[in-house]
Amino acid sequence: MSGTWTLDDRLAGPVAEVPVEVRPGTAALTVRLSYDRSAGVLDLGCAGPAGFRGWSGGARSEYTITPSWATPGYLPGEIEPGVWRVLVGLHRVPLGGLPYEIRVIRHVRPPARPRRRRARFSRVPGPVPPEPAAVRRRLPSPPGYRWLAGDLHAHTDHSDGTLSVYELAGVAAAAGLDYLAVTDHNTVSHHLELAAASVLAGLVLVPGQEVTTDLGHAGALGDVGWIDFRRPPDEWAKAVRDRGGVLSVNHPVAADCAWRHPMADRPRVVELWHWSWWDRSRGAPLAWAQAWTHGLAGEPDADLVVVGGGDYHRPEEGHLPGAPTTWVLAEGDGRGPEAAGAVVWAVAEGRTAVSASPGAPLLLRLEDEFLAVDADGLVLWGPQTRRMVRGDLALLPAHPGVHRLETHANEVVALCS
Repeated sequence: MSGTWTLDDRLAGPVAEVPVEVRPGTAALTVRLSYDRSAGVLDLGCAGPAGFRGWSGGARSEYTITPSWATPGYLPGEIEPGVWRVLVGLHRVPLGGLPYEIRVIRHVRPPARPRRRRARFSRVPGPVPPEPAAVRRRLPSPPGYRWLAGDLHAHTDHSDGTLSVYELAGVAAAAGLDYLAVTDHNTVSHHLELAAASVLAGLVLVPGQEVTTDLGHAGALGDVGWIDFRRPPDEWAKAVRDRGGVLSVNHPVAADCAWRHPMADRPRVVELWHWSWWDRSRGAPLAWAQAWTHGLAGEPDADLVVVGGGDYHRPEEGHLPGAPTTWVLAEGDGRGPEAAGAVVWAVAEGRTAVSASPGAPLLLRLEDEFLAVDADGLVLWGPQTRRMVRGDLALLPAHPGVHRLETHANEVVALCS
């Protein structure tokens, strides 16, 4: 099938559906999308008669789904007879239209199962740390809790990353992280690999999805299933909340990915420190956060939960997962099958802090006090606070609201909810 997508099509809705009739007896399905990539950008996805089957955005032009295997980004399972839908995201369509061709191959017999790539652990930059980050840094915590260092935003080859889930887990562990949320764009197919990769790498892998649209991205954190990115953001927030997860607004001031969705029920959790905040003397994220809190209940800033996101995609980017690092005060010791849920619950309750890396200066809230770690000579800023930090381990009175450590030149080096 072929045709031309127009700008009117894009304005009618960001995702078009092309119906495909699948007959009984079809053992596997392959879809190939062709168009002039120099003229525009089309995303690709799939829905079966029973619902969502995968999404790869602009990272792929082809996918295959079989009962036991699927292209990364897609969910394996039976090929139900009936009407399937090729999902085409009309991301960028020129004024003169964008011709396209979709080829659907219905396999009568199961195709040969693709040979899975073995994890290339030669990319891992060092050995897995033997101790949790809080132990290495001697951070105090209440009985039954532990501070965990991690990253709430990362991608694999299930969307537009280049590493497998197993490779990414190894890189994150070698970077000194205790946990990592794997948040591929608009898909949850990577969730099937998290448990095994977590054991292999020795860190907690948190299931997630980056709900990705033209008007902004959000992180759906927790074992909440697939969130339909085609629906309004208020529906994302309700679905995630009802299923026991957390929704964060990701990189709210990051270029063309800045948050522009209106919401009646604004999420408390904001990825205020994204890796692209290169010049942290510039206050745009802080100014955005102050404006955002006017839609939240309570005192200004009091209900905002700040997190960070490294948004890791590939080694060539030049930074590891955990740049920045999000610290969570999680129940338990950060191990076992309940650890991923404990990370998500800590974020939901606002027990978070953000630093530039696992070993960088840090500001933690300990009930009615702040603990400033490796922060001698920095300045503590907050709604009711302006004071110098003296000493590498300093206890200071705590007040409600988001606080930060800054240099004398107003460069932000740590955040605390």
